[in-house]
Amino acid sequence: MRDLRLGVVGARGFTGRELLRLLSRHTRFEVAFVTSRELAGQPVRGEAPASDSALAFEDLSAEACAAREVDAYVLALPNGASAPYVAAIDAARPNALIVDLSSDRRFDDAWVYGQPERRRATIAGARRIANPGCYATAFQLAAEPLLPFVSGPVHGFGVSGYSGAGTTPSPRNDPAQLADSVLPYALVDHAHEREVAHQIGHDVCFLPHVAPFFRGLTVTVSAKLREPRTKDELVRAMTLRYNGERLVRVIDDIPTARTARDRHEVLIGGLAVSKDGSHVAVVTALDNLLAGAATTAVRNLNLAMQLPELEGVAPWLD
Repeated sequence: MRDLRLGVVGARGFTGRELLRLLSRHTRFEVAFVTSRELAGQPVRGEAPASDSALAFEDLSAEACAAREVDAYVLALPNGASAPYVAAIDAARPNALIVDLSSDRRFDDAWVYGQPERRRATIAGARRIANPGCYATAFQLAAEPLLPFVSGPVHGFGVSGYSGAGTTPSPRNDPAQLADSVLPYALVDHAHEREVAHQIGHDVCFLPHVAPFFRGLTVTVSAKLREPRTKDELVRAMTLRYNGERLVRVIDDIPTARTARDRHEVLIGGLAVSKDGSHVAVVTALDNLLAGAATTAVRNLNLAMQLPELEGVAPWLD
């Protein structure tokens, strides 16, 4: 029986569509309203076919959203747009759960950082959760188990499909301009670089790029080692860290954006160590719209609402 009501604010984007599709299959959540200025009046089932046939997109102000009687809000808004909605909900419904998919609250200590593998106990029962970035999820899950062994900054080189650049037209999501090439997001000070460094408490350098495929991403993480280590030692540390985690899979082969596409899992593999044991590299791949965003949001909702963490998601798509 669906007995928990929630609203999805700003569901026009690619992540919002994936989130609606997952929520439409969830046995405990009823999506009470969905907002989008551009799609106002159109049926939600056009974007998420399993949704309630009577549900339509609405154009609602922050105050109008806060006035709705729901248990939780998911803010699927562009970066920089969530503040009026958070303020309105704080004033009108302070006990309601908010999961913010944007980067706006990832550095706010009043909010819980919603990375389940690393913050599960803190997420449980929380009422203000900042969903992590897709690149940041891939980078930190690969880097954290290696930190006891590394010396100096951890480096990451990322390549993402253009869905990661959102729906607002730009060179970063134009397949014609991306054809036969890759485009750097930022050469220094990318937001996910700061996010990863903040979360793992270690210096990192990150170079994200966008490529002419639609979804999925990879991050190659590399670092110098404090003392010589073998591949077996580091694979063992990685495997032990994620033993029992159903949505992180450590594999032998190098994962690719294609193999991670349409999956809820994060794939970590291809770990290699230099002949002298001084340098390690490993590759992480995930679907930026699922494991990097919508799947994690549903897991955060479940944990905060004291439901089974994987309710509504699984390591496969049915």
